Amino acid sequence: MNEEKRTNVTQTVKAGVSFGSALAMVISYVNWHSIGWAIFHGILGWVYVIYYAIKY
Repeated sequence: MNEEKRTNVTQTVKAGVSFGSALAMVISYVNWHSIGWAIFHGILGWVYVIYYAIKY
């Protein structure tokens, strides 16, 4: 039972990180129109999303 919970948490965290990276890349590309910045912000993931929400 405990192993099943760990698997669910691990899958949820991976999905959240992936979603955060994708969201950061889209926001970055829409604002800056640069693939380079989009990749950089995708690496930062949720950090950039939170920064953007606070800044703008």
